[in-house]
Amino acid sequence: MNLTQSPSAPLIAHAPRAILLINSANRALVGPARAAGSCSSGSMWVVRRGQLCRALWGSRAPAVSSRPRSTEPGSLPTPRCWSCGIPLPARGGLPRFCPACQALQPPESQPDLFRLMGCDRSFNINVQQLQQRFRSLQRSLHPDYFSQRPQKERDFSEQHSSLVNRAYQTLLSPLRRGLYLLKLNGVELAKGTDSDIDVAFLKEIMEINETLAEPNNEAKIEEIESFIEVKREELTKDVSKAFERDDFQEAKKLLAKMKYFENLEDKVKSKKIPS
Repeated sequence: MNLTQSPSAPLIAHAPRAILLINSANRALVGPARAAGSCSSGSMWVVRRGQLCRALWGSRAPAVSSRPRSTEPGSLPTPRCWSCGIPLPARGGLPRFCPACQALQPPESQPDLFRLMGCDRSFNINVQQLQQRFRSLQRSLHPDYFSQRPQKERDFSEQHSSLVNRAYQTLLSPLRRGLYLLKLNGVELAKGTDSDIDVAFLKEIMEINETLAEPNNEAKIEEIESFIEVKREELTKDVSKAFERDDFQEAKKLLAKMKYFENLEDKVKSKKIPS
């Protein structure tokens, strides 16, 4: 079946309300569209999906060539759209939509979470920009947009939604963001070892744990909570400086300490919850 974008797609307004109106109209147009030989959800669906595609790419969808791309010996095969079979652009937007039939493509096996969320690959990110990108992706991948699509595409939308949630939680937290950035640079924290932590720091953590274990210590818990917040801010600044110098080993040591304070923070929260 030849799936092509409606010629009127570039003329459709980009107002979010129009998406819902067009989506409602799709249900009434499915039958006539099928009889006319267009894609399964009607030509209006192509218009609406083209709008989503442009919103995610931030620019006009790339031109489509019907010619298969040649591959060098030993190179990876050119990815193709699972729905219409055309070759996909080497580096399209994320999540990726087919520029011809607008079908949502499966998520990458190992996506770059920074690229997915529209952030520079850096420890210092624009949190407001991250939050805006998260909300935009959540709207674009909402199940209502895929209710008339094949089951395979609905499954892809759920996979993308899960990936977007994971990416957002990873990049929002300074600790998880730093650990992910280390991993991208081939450095990971060793599990179950304190070899990189100095003895004085471990003694300090042990004393705080002992204080938290004491009964009827509400005043001390408030004091510890404030102390943890100060230390976390200090460590976040030090980690940022380490990444700016590309000193990944120093960043690794600092993030290990930050992880201890996150564990302490969880214990403080559990102590404050009424039993």
